[in-house]
Amino acid sequence: MSKKPPFPPKLIEIVLFPEFQLLDAAGPIGAFEIASRFKPGAYTLKLTATEAGLIPSSSGAPMPAQKLGRARADTILVVGGQGTADAMRNAAMIAAIKCAPQRARRVASVCSGAFILAAAGLLDGKNCTTHWRQAQRLAATFPNVRVEADRIHVQDGAIWTSAGVTAGIDLALAMIEADLGADVAADVAREMVVYAKRPGGQAQHSALLELDAPRFAALNTWMRDHLASDLSVEKLAARAAMSPRTFARAYAAETGVTPAKAVERLRVEAARAALARGGGVQEIAQRTGFGDPERMRRAFVRLYGTPPAALRRTLRSA
Repeated sequence: MSKKPPFPPKLIEIVLFPEFQLLDAAGPIGAFEIASRFKPGAYTLKLTATEAGLIPSSSGAPMPAQKLGRARADTILVVGGQGTADAMRNAAMIAAIKCAPQRARRVASVCSGAFILAAAGLLDGKNCTTHWRQAQRLAATFPNVRVEADRIHVQDGAIWTSAGVTAGIDLALAMIEADLGADVAADVAREMVVYAKRPGGQAQHSALLELDAPRFAALNTWMRDHLASDLSVEKLAARAAMSPRTFARAYAAETGVTPAKAVERLRVEAARAALARGGGVQEIAQRTGFGDPERMRRAFVRLYGTPPAALRRTLRSA
């Protein structure tokens, strides 16, 4: 007699649509497939779409899918991509996703797939995340959804959402850890040569990447490395060998933000990382150039909508 697998099979249904992002699907597929090598029978995979056949990704490379139906699954995961807007207008897609909580233990999205969950009403009153470029649009389009724009992945009950592209791997690893334990998730991460566990509260991207301006790249790096220094417009202009007025105008034109806002973003990012490591608020405020905790608190509220103390609790729980 053949032995039964040590874990019951968990059917992972991945929902595709034309012009989906290939890595949104391939990343989680790889993670769940590798997990099944370590725990045979742990997962089976199924690709679905509103119409069966080869579904083209935005890169042109297609994936084969079965027709999206009402069959039961353990996890239903909706990918994102350039075709998200059309998928949101697909009545068959939205009807199927509306029923997803009744036929699956958990429902998830990667990247802009959160828009499809929101259009189906699954994110009403829920905390969620999506790609950082789309977070503001998601919040504006669906006011009843609580978007946590700077999270890698978010779990709110049976609903899981992740940030863009490679964050789908983080989401899958978090699910694998919940299902099979931290050791299996770590084994999968090592096999995939990715971080074993990026915390769900980790920032999606660096402020330096957002301040994309080749003309001021060296200055931005220097600012990040000297946050406790005087970073006034006058001092920065002198370092850039420009007059304060010319510098302020040129910097805003290149980066889309004023020098003061750029400094604030860099300081808040550094302070956030220090909070996650468990430093004291007073010392962090001094070291990152805020000077006092109240100034740091106001900056956190402006950028994250929450004070440092509340964010620290979120980061620790994540």
